[in-house]
Amino acid sequence: MICLDKPEIAEECGVFGVYGAGEDVARVAFFGIFSLQHRGQESAGIAVSDGRRIRMHRDMGLVTQVFQEDRLVELTGHIAIAHTRYSTTGSSVLRNVQPMLADCDLGPVAIAHNGDLINAGEIRNEMLESGIDFETTNDSEVIIKLIANSSACSIEDAVIETMERIRGAYAVLVMTRNKLIGIRDPYGIRPLCIGRLNGTHYVLASETCALNTIGAQFIREVEPGEMIILDERGFTEHQAVPKEGNALCVFEFVYFARPDSRMYGRTMHDARRRMGHELAKEHPANGAHIVFPIPDTGTPHAIGFAEASRIPYAEGVIKNRYIHRTFIQPDQRMRELGVRMKLTPLKESLSGRRVVMVEDSIVRGTTIGPTIKMIREAGAVEVHVRIASPPYKYPCFYGIDTCNQNELIAAKLSVEEIRQYIGADSLGYLSLAGLIRAIGVKKDKLCCACLDGKYPVEVTKDAKLSKFVFEEPAVIK
Repeated sequence: MICLDKPEIAEECGVFGVYGAGEDVARVAFFGIFSLQHRGQESAGIAVSDGRRIRMHRDMGLVTQVFQEDRLVELTGHIAIAHTRYSTTGSSVLRNVQPMLADCDLGPVAIAHNGDLINAGEIRNEMLESGIDFETTNDSEVIIKLIANSSACSIEDAVIETMERIRGAYAVLVMTRNKLIGIRDPYGIRPLCIGRLNGTHYVLASETCALNTIGAQFIREVEPGEMIILDERGFTEHQAVPKEGNALCVFEFVYFARPDSRMYGRTMHDARRRMGHELAKEHPANGAHIVFPIPDTGTPHAIGFAEASRIPYAEGVIKNRYIHRTFIQPDQRMRELGVRMKLTPLKESLSGRRVVMVEDSIVRGTTIGPTIKMIREAGAVEVHVRIASPPYKYPCFYGIDTCNQNELIAAKLSVEEIRQYIGADSLGYLSLAGLIRAIGVKKDKLCCACLDGKYPVEVTKDAKLSKFVFEEPAVIK
C-alpha cells in the first residue's frame, strides 16, 4: 500500500465532540472533523447517543468519502463524538478505525483518542493475562478497556482511574448515553479546546478551526490533567489528575495545526510568519531573485522570509490539491514521479533565477531532493533551501509517526551532508532559540523533544514503541 502524497511527518488524528439537545449533532460533528481533516486522512468515524443507545458509523477514507447524507440522517441523538485518523500505533485497517465502542456495567461507552501511550504494552499485557481480549492493534483500545473494566461507581471515576494508569500523550473524548467527557494528559502534549455553540451547547475539539467552521465561540483550552464534563447541567470542569507541566507539541506551531487555529492565544499563521522573519535573519540569501514555499504548509514561513529579507515572494510550484491517499499499487516509475503528481514547477518564475525555497521541516529527507531536482530542471540556476524549524534529530513517542531514529536524516548527517544529499546550493535551519522567539511562548511550555531530545514524559529504553508493536507478524504488510 503506497500513499504518493504521504507527508514526511504526520500526527495521529483529530477529535471533535458536541453536546446539544435539539442540534443535528451528527451533521455538526461531520463539519467538525471535516475541519480537522489535515490531522489525519486514513479513516473517519462518528458515534451518536440519543440517551438510550449509541449508534456509530466509521470507515476507511476521507471524511467526505465515509459520510454521505444517508449515513448522517441515521445518526440521530443529542451527543456526538468524531474522529479522523493518521495511524501511529496499529496498521491503517478498518478494525483500528475510531471512535471505539464498548459495553460495561455503566452502559455503552465510546471514545476518540489523539496521541500515543508509552505504557500501553505493559497495561495490555496485564489485561491479557487477566483474561481481557483485544480486538484491535492500536493503543487507544487500552483506554476504553480500562474504562469498561473499571469497578468505579460512575463514569467520571472510571475515567479518572484510567488517567491515573496511562502515561504518554492523549486528548480523549469519552461518550456515554448521557454525557460527553473530554480529558487531556498531565503535560498537555496533545491539544484540546472547548467552545460554546448557539449560546447554550458545548463542543470539544482538537483545534479552534473546528469551532470557527460550525460557528462556535472559543471558551478556552482544556488544561493538562483536566476533565471537562458536558451533560444536562451544562459544562463542569474538574482537575482529574495533577498537572505535571505544560508541554504542547512544538510542531503544532510549525506544521500540524491549521494556520487559522489558535493555541496559547496565538494564531499559527502569525507564528509561522515570524518563523520566516527569524529564519531570514539567521540565514539570509543575498542575491536571490525570489522566495517561494512548498505549499501549503511552507507558505506562511515563506511570506515571513520574504518580508524580512525584502526578496520578492512568488509562487514557484503549484500544488495539486486533488491528490489524496491511494490504495493503488504504483509501479516503480510512478513512485519516482510521485513528487510531480503533487507539485508542478512554474518555469516562468524559476527559469534563470536564483531562488530560495522555504519548507517547514526536513524529517526523513525522502521528498525534498526530488523537489529540488525538479526545480533545477525548470530552469533555476541556484536553489537555496531554508527550513523554518531546527534539525529533527530525535524520535517522537507521543503521537507522531517518527519513532525510529534511524529514519531521521538529521540524526545521521550534518547540515552540510544533508545539503549535499538533497542537492541544494545552500541550506539553513532555524535555530531552536529563533523558533521559540517566533512562537512567543517560553520553552518550558512546549515539548521540543524531537529537536533537543528532552522528553517531558520519561521513555524507558526497553519500552516497545514501534508502530506495529501489537501486530501479529502476518498482519504487517
